[in-house]
Amino acid sequence: MAGNGFRIEHDSMGELQVPADALWGASTQRAVDNFPVSGRPMPRGFIRALGLIKAAAAETNAGFGLLPKGLAASIRKAASEVAAGGHDAHFPIDVYQTGSGTSSNMNANEVIATLATRAGKRAVHPNDHVNLGQSSNDVIPTALRVSAQLAVVEDLLPALKHLRRTIDRRARKLGKVVKTGRTHLMDAMPVTFAQEFGAWSSQLASAEARLGDALKRLRRLPIGGTAVGTGINADPRFGKAMAKALSASAGTRFDSAEDKFEGIASQDDAVELSGQLNVLAVALTKIANDLRWMNSGPLAGLGEVELPALQPGSSIMPGKVNPVIPEAAVMACAQVMGHHVAVTVAGQTGNFQLNVALPLIANNLLESVGLMSSVSRLLADRVIAGLEVRRDVVDAAVERNPILVTALNPVIGYEKAAAIAKQAYREGRPVLDVAVEATGMPEAKLRALLDPLALTRGGIQG
Repeated sequence: MAGNGFRIEHDSMGELQVPADALWGASTQRAVDNFPVSGRPMPRGFIRALGLIKAAAAETNAGFGLLPKGLAASIRKAASEVAAGGHDAHFPIDVYQTGSGTSSNMNANEVIATLATRAGKRAVHPNDHVNLGQSSNDVIPTALRVSAQLAVVEDLLPALKHLRRTIDRRARKLGKVVKTGRTHLMDAMPVTFAQEFGAWSSQLASAEARLGDALKRLRRLPIGGTAVGTGINADPRFGKAMAKALSASAGTRFDSAEDKFEGIASQDDAVELSGQLNVLAVALTKIANDLRWMNSGPLAGLGEVELPALQPGSSIMPGKVNPVIPEAAVMACAQVMGHHVAVTVAGQTGNFQLNVALPLIANNLLESVGLMSSVSRLLADRVIAGLEVRRDVVDAAVERNPILVTALNPVIGYEKAAAIAKQAYREGRPVLDVAVEATGMPEAKLRALLDPLALTRGGIQG
């Protein structure tokens, strides 16, 4: 007993006070006391994965006759409540904790044991029952993989598809609208908005493919390897049975890793996924920055498109509106790139049979997936779906673009074409007018050669 809102709990190291209303026990409390680092607990997706794992373990162990069915049912029910988010307030341990994540594993064991004990007819032990056939060393890297895969499958891939389809829909409507292409931020040959948007769509399709490929390796679960990969204290069938049970409960495919030693000692699969998120961040930054440039102005910039006005852009300049969603996207992408550096360093952190930066890897992966999912939907719904092309600005720029003269190279040669381009730029006149004077060719012939829409199809004009 203890007063002042506390109770006494004990573990293998002895007794200590725990808040009276806490579902956790002594091991969790030690971690709360030991790691006052960031004030940030492990993310929801990770706690969900822990709940799914503990529920599957109870079911699996009961099936093997290692756990009484009634006790297993109590554990499974409590673990399912944890997975559903019913007890998140009782997972207070900081991200920056023991590198194996033992504290988070014991947090789950203790909370589930408390809930199962209250609901059942006998005491449920966090280690002997909830953690049966498991070790923090295989549970935490498994939770990392389960949580990351679920986040990608349930959130990120649908968000990317939504963004890509929104881009494709706008591209179809702008298929014949020609604009000035740019290389080195300088005027280049014309392209259509459909071609420019299509490149964005292709980047996203490639990102989806890369993520899907990474998941083929990420879904290999080391559960069943227990402490070092040998599977000590676990039924030899445990790993495969767990992968099957988790696939059923999570609704996505997981496999039992052939080499449990790899999945515990190294986190290369997680680093690979982080790398693909880094590539996606590069792609989304490119798209966001293109949108910012196209929207720039509206008078002194390119002013090719007008993005939806979402909020006042200045506390001192009335009427100013800024591209706030692309800016937010760029910042989110920068954070994902930073996360990848941290995950890379964390992936190499450890020796022999255990990586010791697992909570950091899990946290950064989940945050990166969340950021990329959110900004993808924001770019789709609040930017691309509602942007308007300023046809007057776009058409005028195409007409004055001296680089159109490139189409005359096969007819009059590079040097004469360059002279026409320079004169047109110097005099601020359309290339067509200057070309008629300089070449003596029929205007109709030149107009066909210099037709901007035709030029977007490539090939030799004529």
